[in-house]
Amino acid sequence: MVTGGLAKGGLAYADSIGAEIIQVFVSNPRGWALAAGDPGQDRDLRESGMPTFVHAPYLINLGSPSADTLEKSVAAVRHSLRRGADIGALGVVVHTGSAVSQPRDDAFRQVREQLLPLLDEIPADGPDLLLEPMAGQGQVLCATVQDLGPYLGVLDFHPRVGVCLDTCHAFSAGHDLTAPDGVAQTLDALHAIAPGRLKLIHANDSKDPCGSKRDRHENIGAGLIGAQPFAEIMRHPVAAGVPLCIETPGKVDEHRDDITLLKKLRDG
Repeated sequence: MVTGGLAKGGLAYADSIGAEIIQVFVSNPRGWALAAGDPGQDRDLRESGMPTFVHAPYLINLGSPSADTLEKSVAAVRHSLRRGADIGALGVVVHTGSAVSQPRDDAFRQVREQLLPLLDEIPADGPDLLLEPMAGQGQVLCATVQDLGPYLGVLDFHPRVGVCLDTCHAFSAGHDLTAPDGVAQTLDALHAIAPGRLKLIHANDSKDPCGSKRDRHENIGAGLIGAQPFAEIMRHPVAAGVPLCIETPGKVDEHRDDITLLKKLRDG
């Protein structure tokens, strides 16, 4: 989070760390209040030419057995998509959610019933909805790349659905990106299930080992994934041209170091 608003604060912070894309929140990521936005800053961000993605609030869970949570989740996704269109975002990232205490089939039925109408509302020039698999904790509906098959299936592989792959989540869910051919196997499997749908990569190292099902991000090269897998990701054909966004700990100095290292790995 940065101060100063989406355009002024976001673009200034991006410049200070050498970022080539930005990811923003259009409302409180840990609350249900839906901010109206500033038309002037929306215009400035849209006209800046900076590739922009929106991350929907963390509380969203379309698989929740709670009617209140479900209603608020639908409203938050709709709001994120609308505000994403206002700022010219390329995609809106949403966590794939959890069944919590209900059967998975019931949770998937909810996902289908609630998301399909929202996907049909997206205008032609609006952002795609990007599903972000989770780290595997609890009763999550989607953690591994293979889990994307059933999830996309209940959405009829809707053309406005893409994928955001978080490297920490994937590693924690059991994809060993450090193993020989680990990156290739993961991305090849993703391509086999969802060809052409990888639209964004959250580049995060992991504080915890492969298969831990713990979502704790670390700075690039400082965690248990290490730097080399990120170079392999950026050179793999499935990730060609796909932007990377960091969600690593720290502030300006740490984020600048992460981006500098990623650029070195990309260009080396």
